[in-house]
Amino acid sequence: MKPRGPLSGVRVLVGRARHQAGALSSELRRLGAEVIEIPFIEIRRPRSYKSLDTALKNIVDYDWLILTSVNGVEALFSRWKRLREGPKKPGELGTGSLRVAAIGPATKKAIEQRGMRVDVVPKEYVAESVVSSLREMVNGQRVLLVRAKIARDVIPRELQRAGADVDVVEAYETVVPAGSRARLRTLMKNAEKRPQVVTFTSSSTVKNFVALLGSGGASMNGASLDGVLMSSIGAVTSATLRECGLNVDIEAKEFTIPGLVAAITQVFALRPAN
Repeated sequence: MKPRGPLSGVRVLVGRARHQAGALSSELRRLGAEVIEIPFIEIRRPRSYKSLDTALKNIVDYDWLILTSVNGVEALFSRWKRLREGPKKPGELGTGSLRVAAIGPATKKAIEQRGMRVDVVPKEYVAESVVSSLREMVNGQRVLLVRAKIARDVIPRELQRAGADVDVVEAYETVVPAGSRARLRTLMKNAEKRPQVVTFTSSSTVKNFVALLGSGGASMNGASLDGVLMSSIGAVTSATLRECGLNVDIEAKEFTIPGLVAAITQVFALRPAN
């Protein structure tokens, strides 16, 4: 018996990294959706851990640690465990005067699960809100920002303007998963199997989706986006969709996975009953 729910019969394409798709996919399936998982993004180790290792060895010199993703949290603590110096327990990374800022609830949860206290979570889960939350607290202080190799420079630029000494350290990088190209193009060419909704959870997923299909516009290498709704986790991701020539049909009010699921559900809950 097929599951019933507000998303019953709705095909949703989830493009999160393979190891992170579970939470989004399971919630969509619980609501009755037919989930298709094709990763638009792959998380890889940085080419060198030198900068991260140096920062961790000198963590007592910092006043603030800022983490902007669960990937950053996982990379940071994984590297901390491998270093044979300092405290043995991961939670002891946060001892002393170090204060921690997390970009959102998922990142906060990942940090706290590893034994660290989180001091600041902004009202909105974007870089600009992180800056607003910290701007009045960082003058003359040293800040360690742990993030992906390629990321927006809003946080370091604006905190430096606020008087902070900011070190930006690469903990991981995101790449286009080559193995997804053929699967995605085949799917989007098939009118019977094509998703009604594509989910985007970051600007990187948007850019990589376009790269995987090969060009911009409504038709990409024979793949059609006709009738496909583009759903965005928040304002920054939506802006990237527009920059890439794609529509923003659904946008989460709260910039989280549950917020994205709620926004998609709201659209399809309005469908007339069969």
